[in-house]
Amino acid sequence: MTLPDFPWDTLADAGARARAHPDGVVDLSIGTPVDPVPPVIQEALTGAAWIPGYPATHGTPALREAARDALARRFGVRVDREAILPTIGSKELVAWLPTLLGVGAGDLVVIPPLAYPTYEVGARLAGADVLRSDSTVAVGPARPKLVWLNSPSNPTGRVLPADHLRKVVDWARERGAVVASDECYLSLDWDASPVSILHPSVSGGSLEGLLAVHSLSKSSCLAGYRAGYVTGDPDLVARLLAIRKHAGLIVPAPVQAAMTAALSDDTHVAEQKARYAARRIVLRKALEHTGFTVEHSEAGLYLWCTRGEEAWATVDWLAARGILVAPGTFYGPTGDRHVRVALTASDERIEAAAARLAE
Repeated sequence: MTLPDFPWDTLADAGARARAHPDGVVDLSIGTPVDPVPPVIQEALTGAAWIPGYPATHGTPALREAARDALARRFGVRVDREAILPTIGSKELVAWLPTLLGVGAGDLVVIPPLAYPTYEVGARLAGADVLRSDSTVAVGPARPKLVWLNSPSNPTGRVLPADHLRKVVDWARERGAVVASDECYLSLDWDASPVSILHPSVSGGSLEGLLAVHSLSKSSCLAGYRAGYVTGDPDLVARLLAIRKHAGLIVPAPVQAAMTAALSDDTHVAEQKARYAARRIVLRKALEHTGFTVEHSEAGLYLWCTRGEEAWATVDWLAARGILVAPGTFYGPTGDRHVRVALTASDERIEAAAARLAE
């Protein structure tokens, strides 16, 4: 099996240059949360630390009810609680979804032209072929087994309107393909309003053939907890559940309790969003003042930027100023003149980056 090189390993040299800055590094590359886990979630985690038995693969009824209610409150999406399945973070699900769905050698998986690298890795793990495309027309007469969508996009922050999503869904259903939508950034809307693939304006009121992947890493600062879930078509979720039971892919009981608390409370989500919004304003202004062009970036956790030069040249230019970012080439060949700049640094580090850009 041949897999791509792990992209973050290739940032080692740039990282060393950035860390050599006298005032320390401003790491805007990975997008890992830096703010503390909200107390309401910490308390739920520790309160369940005593539980000795095996947790349910399907999650507790309370967790599934909390996720169902949060989807309705936050995104106008209605699903049955039985069609919700907790996952060990979202990356694990993304990587193994093709395999769990029975995708294999000779099958085709369609991913966005610029995409989270694990979409391709998951297809390769299953032995499938990969096609990068953002248009059903470009796919032509092919009959893929799985189509990945990601709106808001990682890395570009692009938001796909409901009518575009609906066309993809209709096209995939005609060909018997599953559509999986990575919705990890759905709550971080700035200049556009993203919509879930499960929303009636997209799904037409039927969840057939549709899966939505959600993560609590960004909205609730739970990257370290590995907390996510998948929902959508009840039959597909039931298939995933049956296999995950055999494989022992189970979210620990204390994490399930923490997820329940996180999904039941919207206040901390709004507070975290406000932090990212403030950092985004400071960082975007500084980048644009320095000559960067920020494209898309309508929602999500990143700014998609270019200086009109090769991506690694921009990475090196910023590293010389103690700022570490990700080259657009991590996400696909068409990202070769862009960099992805994360909003996930403390207020102090964001201000430091802005000051360095102004020098």
